[in-house]
Amino acid sequence: MAISAGGGGSETPMSDINTTPLVDVMLVLLIIFLIAVPVAIQTIEELEIPVFESTESKDKVENLLLTVTTTDSEGRTAGDPGYTGAARDGECRVYFNNITPVTSQELYDKAFERLDNVVQREGGIEAIMQDPEKIPQVHIRGDVDAPWRCVAGTIFNVQAAGYPTIGFISNPVDPNA
Repeated sequence: MAISAGGGGSETPMSDINTTPLVDVMLVLLIIFLIAVPVAIQTIEELEIPVFESTESKDKVENLLLTVTTTDSEGRTAGDPGYTGAARDGECRVYFNNITPVTSQELYDKAFERLDNVVQREGGIEAIMQDPEKIPQVHIRGDVDAPWRCVAGTIFNVQAAGYPTIGFISNPVDPNA
């Protein structure tokens, strides 16, 4: 607080508000708005937005599709009667091309053989490295209840087999549900 040094002899504190910082802030904001508003209200005349026809993407035949899930708490798989869904403590199940159930070693062997066939068909490693679009990918669809250990084991096996790119496929969620 400031002390008044005026006449009168009594020394009472001043109760006035210091408005200097408020005025400084207001002047800075005024200058910013004077610069920003003309830029913001400029219009772009005759903007042409391109229109593209939406087409469904075509997957390369060489891409490897894997489904990762587990057995239920009773050890039953998806095809068994009474199957109650994947359980966190269930046994990992991997389906090669979403159909054939495989073990870890079978997954590695089949993935390696499949990748090797694609590389040989394209003319060898040097030829396929010239065009990265020809390198097949792995697409994994993991059950929502499958534990990470199952998905991580699948990733490890296909990377060990030589696949450099792995992606995940998810089911779209209905926003209205």
